[in-house]
Amino acid sequence: MDLLVDHLTRARASGAVFARTVARPPWGLRLGGSIQLAVHAVAQGRGWLWLDDPSQGPMQLSPGDVTLVRGGPDHYIGHEPGADCLEPAEFRARHGAGQVSDDPQATVFLCGAYRFSGDIGSGLLNALPQVMPLSPPIGDPLRDVTSLLSRELASAEPGQNTVLDRLLDILLVLAIRASFRQGATTPRWYRAAADPRLKAALQGMHEAPGRPWSVPELARISGLSRAAFARAFGDALGQTPMQYLTDWRMALARDHLRNSDMDLAEIADLTGYGSPYAFAAAFRRHHRCPPGAWRQRQSTEGGRQDAGDEIHLG
Repeated sequence: MDLLVDHLTRARASGAVFARTVARPPWGLRLGGSIQLAVHAVAQGRGWLWLDDPSQGPMQLSPGDVTLVRGGPDHYIGHEPGADCLEPAEFRARHGAGQVSDDPQATVFLCGAYRFSGDIGSGLLNALPQVMPLSPPIGDPLRDVTSLLSRELASAEPGQNTVLDRLLDILLVLAIRASFRQGATTPRWYRAAADPRLKAALQGMHEAPGRPWSVPELARISGLSRAAFARAFGDALGQTPMQYLTDWRMALARDHLRNSDMDLAEIADLTGYGSPYAFAAAFRRHHRCPPGAWRQRQSTEGGRQDAGDEIHLG
């Protein structure tokens, strides 16, 4: 069990529309803050990216660069900082989707969007900085995937959507991996999963959260004494193994309550509680609210997906 893949799968990370556009100056595009995670890459020429936030200065985008932008403030891409920016529909009508441009002034760029679901998705997004510019060197897989995407989008071919979906997923994983390698906000579980003393225990808890795990059993599969395992786990993750397991089970429970029709007995079984009563008691202790009331509140206050993240450029 790869913990990053587990988080992405449980977050139901799904790529939205993706397009390759050729734009000649002057040009500019506004993208709404409702986009949970935008992915931008420049294949040719230059561009600038800036946020609707004076504390963040404009960033130049060069060929091969990949930039992740987390939702929140609106962001903009243009031929120069502060350029007049159009809404996606108007931008599409004016610029459309380009094929190949021999205009040295033109910029060829790729835009995509990802939507994540539930608390696990929110946790993954919150571990990313607001803006993460990545400049992979020549030969880096991230640059290679960007090049493949640009070529695939240059002309319609049979099976193109499947190819684009797979390449976009690869781009996302490579970009998050690069971000976590560099970022100060990298989640502790990501770093701990690379620790050979903790990897097996973390994989076990994620692969079988409903199993009645104990510290001695987790220490055994880690090849450590109970004391050495507990000390290493606490140092790496800032909490005890049982606290981590409970937090993970509760995150899964919240997503089941929010996104499924499972009853409490089914959720209890999946999250390692012997009965719906034991699960309800644990949930109430953790959230100061019974699971039924929490589910009802989510169905009335939340659950409405904002349709404003459409960034299809052609």
